[in-house]
Amino acid sequence: MSQPDAPPPIIRGCTCFRLRRLTRRVTQHYDTHLARAGLRVTQYSLLGMLLRADSLTLSELAARMEMDRTTLTRNLGPLQNAGWVEVVRGKDARSRAVQLTDAGRAAWDKAKPHWRQAQDQLNTALGEETVAELHGLLDGTLARFHLALDEAPAAAAGG
Repeated sequence: MSQPDAPPPIIRGCTCFRLRRLTRRVTQHYDTHLARAGLRVTQYSLLGMLLRADSLTLSELAARMEMDRTTLTRNLGPLQNAGWVEVVRGKDARSRAVQLTDAGRAAWDKAKPHWRQAQDQLNTALGEETVAELHGLLDGTLARFHLALDEAPAAAAGG
């Protein structure tokens, strides 16, 4: 005898609201720790992305960060003002590239222990297995989202 099929799950509420609510809480947690180094988690993430890549065009960086260029430009402003990144001419006259400065590398290095503390506290609070599952679920969901919309996923950010 075969088992009867399980009933389909019932989805209630708004997925976007639930994700944003969690994201706000997690962002607050990281921002509290990174504030000790004068950064917000969005800034730390941008500096980290540039640390892993010598130089990226604005379009490449926006794609890797999963944000539009307008939002990216707004988020880069304070980093430029602090002297942590610079926007330079790209490979052709029409493109612009973003690169990390020595001061930006120093800011990221100063913030890294605070990020590590935030990450370790999150791992302890949720459990490392849950965090690993969450990362897999988030990465897999993002890839499926790109496939469903026939988009090329950006290079893995890892953070």
